[in-house]
Amino acid sequence: MNFARIALAAVVAWLVSIPVGYLANDVVLSGLLAANAAALRPEAAMTARLPIGFAAQLLGFFVFAYMYAKGYEGEPGIIEGARFGVLVGLLVNCFGIVWNYVMMPISGSLEVGLMAEALIEPIVYGAVIGAIYTPLPKRTAERAAI
Repeated sequence: MNFARIALAAVVAWLVSIPVGYLANDVVLSGLLAANAAALRPEAAMTARLPIGFAAQLLGFFVFAYMYAKGYEGEPGIIEGARFGVLVGLLVNCFGIVWNYVMMPISGSLEVGLMAEALIEPIVYGAVIGAIYTPLPKRTAERAAI
């Protein structure tokens, strides 16, 4: 496993996630979020907690990139990464995002938007990680195992 590439892929995907997250939440979903404001923290409170979210997200990208590397099957990176992102997005939706609708008073429209976001974004991040991650050459990997 190429840990330097895993780290690089994680950091680059995290950097890509910042404008993508802004586009998704502050542009595409902004109307739906505003319509469901009663179920959300006030904007100032969310802004104050952004460093917590960004730190957790960076850690998550290291896990995401590591999982990708563990399951790497040798196909073209962007395609394999996007496919991995689909699986992660479905997992996140089924184990997490759907529970927003179950537990919080949000509209079905917002829930669908959040589920789409939670599916599309990991596809993008998987493609980024797939484009960057490459395993160690066989000889280097054999030496590392000794």
